Amino acid sequence: MHEMSVAQNILDVVRQHVPGDRACAVTAVRVRVGSLSGVVAESLAFCFDALVAGTPFGRSRLDIERVSTTCACDECDARFEPEGFIFVCPGCGGGRTRLLSGSDLQVVHVELESAPERSGAMGPRE
Repeated sequence: MHEMSVAQNILDVVRQHVPGDRACAVTAVRVRVGSLSGVVAESLAFCFDALVAGTPFGRSRLDIERVSTTCACDECDARFEPEGFIFVCPGCGGGRTRLLSGSDLQVVHVELESAPERSGAMGPRE
């Protein structure tokens, strides 16, 4: 199951961008997963949950945004969602098409709860 290594890579990205003392504050990690990425979203979520259990990131959840496959025809410039793996333009029948979306696999957002107020902090003077 390669979803475990993908989940580990997602967690590595989060660790790179969230200071260690704020790991407990991570509440959500949003990722985009394209329909052609080869990743099973449900398996990825399961693996992520297993990886973060018992760690400072244990309160975080993985939010998965599924991205459909979209192509553009180089002959008539039509945009379409291919049926299965047939990348032929339904408008003109052209076979010269470009993939616009669907192979996505990217961390797009990490959500943290607000930092607690420090006691003794100076507020506005009255």
